[in-house]
Amino acid sequence: MTSESTVVIGLLLPDVLGTYSDAGNALVLAQRLRWRGVRAEVLRCTADRPPPRSCDIYVMGGGEDTAQLYAVRWLREQTTLRNTLGSSAVTLAVCAGLQILGNWLTTPDGVRHPGAELLDLTTRPARRRVVGEIVTECTLAGVGALTGFENHGGVSRLGADAQPLGCVRTGVGNGDRGRRHRKIEGAVSGRIVATYMHGPVLARNPALADHLLEQILGRRLPALEVPDERALRDSYSVGCGVARRPLPGVNARR
Repeated sequence: MTSESTVVIGLLLPDVLGTYSDAGNALVLAQRLRWRGVRAEVLRCTADRPPPRSCDIYVMGGGEDTAQLYAVRWLREQTTLRNTLGSSAVTLAVCAGLQILGNWLTTPDGVRHPGAELLDLTTRPARRRVVGEIVTECTLAGVGALTGFENHGGVSRLGADAQPLGCVRTGVGNGDRGRRHRKIEGAVSGRIVATYMHGPVLARNPALADHLLEQILGRRLPALEVPDERALRDSYSVGCGVARRPLPGVNARR
């Protein structure tokens, strides 16, 4: 942190991976800190300058194939930043960000490209593009159900050193079944959380946002009373085709 009272949020490559409004995740983190009286600063880490290496959390978004390949080459050149993402900082990677952090990814032309090798996963093209709403049961304690919008053309397989972020109730997710032959979504490894969910995912899932913030601060955060947040969360669940009943844990953290 820049001081004892400021959390620094690094928005990685918003000029490259900015297609799906995932930059909103950084704003959600900052606002939920400010509501609790904690100072927050969002740094835009664009491709035309050396990236800061001392942020408390880094957020990566989604993008098309060309942008994704540029981003993975750029990140592989940033050795110190890669070490930071995999160790001291918390990292949230969405869609293309998930694939970039993996061991390798294969593009539709059949070429395999090395990833940042921070997540034990690999990605290959899917037979058809996945587009639609998704609901999962999060594997992180206290987070509950997650909702989001998936729009990707990849199948991501987790290795032994990565765990799924969630088990799919409605939707597709990673396109690969987990060790218990259940459809899974996203990946978690150490201080890295990765997902295919757009939304932005943290705006739709405040409990996940608070989980990341607690990792940064090293303490439990007080609950927030945000008007209409519960009704908004329930509306997402209904929109995903889930029965009109409360999802387990959906409002466990507010």
